[in-house]
Amino acid sequence: MAGENVLLRVSSMKGVMRFGKIAKLSPRFIGPFEILERVRVVAYRITLPPNLVGLHLVFHVYMLRKYHEDRSHVLEFSTVQLDKNLTYEKETIDILHRLVQKLRSKSILSVKVHWRSQPIKDATWESQSDIRSRYP
Repeated sequence: MAGENVLLRVSSMKGVMRFGKIAKLSPRFIGPFEILERVRVVAYRITLPPNLVGLHLVFHVYMLRKYHEDRSHVLEFSTVQLDKNLTYEKETIDILHRLVQKLRSKSILSVKVHWRSQPIKDATWESQSDIRSRYP
């Protein structure tokens, strides 16, 4: 397996509820990174770029996924600011559309958000009040 490429699992901000749901559709992997060697049965040493120098180089197989050559599935690590515990926070680029959803006695304002590091086709509908509270 040495010499093959893998993706590294990252998680969105732990404990942060995004718009009433956990961010299920957030990008979960960065890379690809080359495997240098197998350290144990379930652990591998991989190469990391200079901006991730503070991270340990050995990862459990749970944190790795085999990389298949398809650039549309890969989130470039240079566009994401990772914390030391491999978490990131999404940033908005633009509000593409606004919508008012009417429920019995209440109106909910929703906005279609274009996120940084994602193509426009992956824009998501979010509650306007949640967007305002997270991004004042």
